[in-house]
Amino acid sequence: MPHQSNRVLVINPGSTSTKYGVFTAEGAEWERSVPHGDEEIEQFRGRSMLARTGYRAGLIGKALAEAGYDAKDFAAVGGRGGLLPPMACGTYLVDKAMVEELRLARRGEHACNLGAVLALHFAQAAGVNAYIVDPVTVDEWQDCARISGLPQIQRSCIGHALNIKAVARRFARETGRVYSDLRLIIAHLGSGITVSAHRGGRMIDNNTPEEGPLGPDRTGSLPVRELIKLCFSGEFFEAQLDRKVFGEGGLFAYLGTRNLVEVEHRIDAGDAKAAAVYEAMIYQVAKECGAMAAVLEGRVDALLLTGGMAHSDRMVNGLRKYIEWIAPVTVYPGEDELQALAEGVFRVLNGEEPARRLTTHEAAAKCREALVIGLE
Repeated sequence: MPHQSNRVLVINPGSTSTKYGVFTAEGAEWERSVPHGDEEIEQFRGRSMLARTGYRAGLIGKALAEAGYDAKDFAAVGGRGGLLPPMACGTYLVDKAMVEELRLARRGEHACNLGAVLALHFAQAAGVNAYIVDPVTVDEWQDCARISGLPQIQRSCIGHALNIKAVARRFARETGRVYSDLRLIIAHLGSGITVSAHRGGRMIDNNTPEEGPLGPDRTGSLPVRELIKLCFSGEFFEAQLDRKVFGEGGLFAYLGTRNLVEVEHRIDAGDAKAAAVYEAMIYQVAKECGAMAAVLEGRVDALLLTGGMAHSDRMVNGLRKYIEWIAPVTVYPGEDELQALAEGVFRVLNGEEPARRLTTHEAAAKCREALVIGLE
């Protein structure tokens, strides 16, 4: 096998799967995806997300060994960034401060929190550094985007920054332009949907997981007063309602499935309800694109569609009829997050950018309190 400096291991843990692969500077050398079924997930119910580290590390380690890889084969290991404090875009060294933030889970529990810890596990075995790249808490918002309408609640930036940033760089590279010179709208259409506005090389606004369009299993924005009534109806405990909004909403709530292909088959078979809910999702994504066009003052160079649902011609064509007036549409199907992780790690290894660090001081400073407007 080539010298260890030629390859990196990258790991992307999700709620229902773990994707991992070995990459060289030229691209993917080996990739795998392991699904995690309901029974498997149930055994960890009620425990912190990091309790799954050993189990998932075992699956990855076994697959690497069967493929003939040894820990010493890797120059570095990259993992998906989790729910950390607000951070700048970039590649970050995984250190004790970062692991402690993920253990405390002050911004929530999610499978992406495993990314840095799994990366560190394999990096220590190899005697190399572990990194995360463009975590979900990358925060480049303009200040006016943070004000919610209620002083006790501040809008907080969370989104699919890893894939979104990678697609922005790819589009700039393919068109012979510079990302920082472009005004872009990028819609990541996956199990979660993030529609974002980019200006000056920064993601200046986007819908957050509890806002925006309904998705495969997320409700998106809800009528607030009706939601308040539901909170006090006695029908749900807090955890149950949270799960309804984030995990059992959207297509799943209406149609009992998160699978877009299945929904499309139902539509083809004449299911009017499936057609209506599907069209509503397209409509809401388009509305969010329109909102981001307003953020960019109507001057948009391109509108990019990416994520797993961008593989669907029905979805893409449905969106085009609403949004093509905004700017030319380019489609990058899939999320390709393993490639994006590898590219970020190689940028550091090749000296193209320095590795950033999340220090305890930075973590405390960047965990912003809600803005208090007009109060003494």
